[in-house]
Amino acid sequence: MQHSDVPDLALPHAFPRPVHWLATAVAIACVTALSSLVQPGHAKAVQPEDGKAATAAPAERTAPDPSAVRLPLDCGGVADPVVARQTAGDLDGDGSPETVAAVHCDSAMGTPPDAVYVLTRAADTGRPRLVATLVGAEERRTVTGLAVRDGQVEATVLGYSSADVPSCCPDVEEDVNWRWADGAFHRGSPDDTEQV
Repeated sequence: MQHSDVPDLALPHAFPRPVHWLATAVAIACVTALSSLVQPGHAKAVQPEDGKAATAAPAERTAPDPSAVRLPLDCGGVADPVVARQTAGDLDGDGSPETVAAVHCDSAMGTPPDAVYVLTRAADTGRPRLVATLVGAEERRTVTGLAVRDGQVEATVLGYSSADVPSCCPDVEEDVNWRWADGAFHRGSPDDTEQV
């Protein structure tokens, strides 16, 4: 066993001195003062006026997933429908978002036409369901932009000036919008003026 050359004396920092106690007391006082300044927000509980227990509000619904719905796009068994673009927003003012999806057949050749569908959730089951077709695949349109703004669907749609134009090369571009009114979607364009 090796003995230390240092005498068996206690090191000076091993014993607390009054200055240590004073520093600890100041630190505790600062933490206590600071904790009294930082408080959680006040609770906002309101009792119903009629004395009945309040029921919890339903949770905000999420926009429907297009992959959870069988879409009426016939790809002839050669390809599968693919969601090219999708957006969501409250279109009918009920507080729940709808999904707008541009869907086409998965094809490696040409420019497959898009169909544009609107999906919502069933009120009774909450399951996604198709409620409207804004653009049918038979119209031979391709959607390059899709958005929901101010309660309306906005899209940039490419098309053809005649049946002689090849499918690969649409030569007409149009900005269109649809707004829900009187139980249906009504098509317009950004140039249309709406009187209120």
